[in-house]
Amino acid sequence: MAAFFSSYGFWILAALCVAATLALMLPPLLRDRAPASGARQRDLNVAVYRDQLQEMAADRDAGLLSAEQFAAARGELESRLAEDALAAPEAQVRAAAARWPAILLAVLLPLAGFGLYAWRGTPKALDPAARVPVPTDAAMGMPAIEKMVAQAEAKLRDNPKDVDTWTMLARSYATLQRWPEAWKAYQFAAELKPDDASLLAGQAEALAVMKGGALQGEPLRLAQRALEIDPRNPKALELAAAGAFQGKDFARAASFLERLQAELDNDDPFKQEVLATLNKARQLAQGGMPAAPGAPAQPPGAAPAQPPAAAPAGAVIRGTIELAPAVAARVTPQDTIFLLARGAAGGPPVAVVRGPAGQFPLEFELSDRHAMNPNNRLSQQPAVSVVARISKSGQPKAQSGDLEGSVDAVKVGAQGVRLVIDRVVP
Repeated sequence: MAAFFSSYGFWILAALCVAATLALMLPPLLRDRAPASGARQRDLNVAVYRDQLQEMAADRDAGLLSAEQFAAARGELESRLAEDALAAPEAQVRAAAARWPAILLAVLLPLAGFGLYAWRGTPKALDPAARVPVPTDAAMGMPAIEKMVAQAEAKLRDNPKDVDTWTMLARSYATLQRWPEAWKAYQFAAELKPDDASLLAGQAEALAVMKGGALQGEPLRLAQRALEIDPRNPKALELAAAGAFQGKDFARAASFLERLQAELDNDDPFKQEVLATLNKARQLAQGGMPAAPGAPAQPPGAAPAQPPAAAPAGAVIRGTIELAPAVAARVTPQDTIFLLARGAAGGPPVAVVRGPAGQFPLEFELSDRHAMNPNNRLSQQPAVSVVARISKSGQPKAQSGDLEGSVDAVKVGAQGVRLVIDRVVP
């Protein structure tokens, strides 16, 4: 029944709309106003002529007009009356000609409407067999991200120079921790858009992970190139600081971290993490206690070298992220979504998830495996505030035009949490 309405029902409804439009427009055009108006005018003229003839006859009888003058005036009056009588058929012709616009409208309006739809519309959308089902998997879940990856790969086979799709694919690979593919996708995107600092920084990150976290060499060179293009790029500053840490150039690391901290808002979840690392770099630069032997330096916000201890049972928050209709049109496939959980007292986040923005609603899960710091985990909190942010730049720092939504006092272990993204960052 639904399929019938969506196909045949559409055309029936369209035909009814056209018929209703014609029913409103045609009667005024078809109404025979001109002949009626002409008949009334002709009758009025005859009455006037009759009165004039009676007046002339009275003047003749009174001796005011001679017989010859009366005959001449009467002849002129009859001539004018004859002219008015001959003009009546012409008025009828004009009235008949006025019906042609109505006839043309009745024919051309349906043809133009249905022809325009066939040319610029989507007639195939009315065919149930031709519809492609919209995926319902959660975009933040791995199956949905993998589906987006497959769609992007198929799109790039037809258009291998689509830099936006390469960018989205690279970020998706990074989310799936498919680092070799992420590095290659970032490389293709950077070749198409060589002046984009975020693409070079993403390529540097993927290559560093492939090298076991080592930033020396090509990863650091890519990060430095990104900073030459955009000295304020947060990811490039983060990687440059980490590379300086690994080279034990703590003063240089502190310099990069100072610049990175200046780029972050006071309420940014990474600001406290950066500040702690900055203090450590300053201490080491001044000859303080060195880092533990053999411990690799970690960039701010990087995952710990060793996985955190197993979380207590139930230390998981699950729910869905929805888009308010007022902001839904602002989301594009190239956007990045960040999900952050922060303790009730504020401070750095206890869990962070990043992924490409896709189909909504999105299902999510937060646990200790999403901790930025093994000493600051979700399981250590009784309740948290959860924030979802759609970033236009791909960076965690909130910027004007980003979209946000939040929910407070979420108990750790809660299920079915509903988070609505409903505001625009000013």
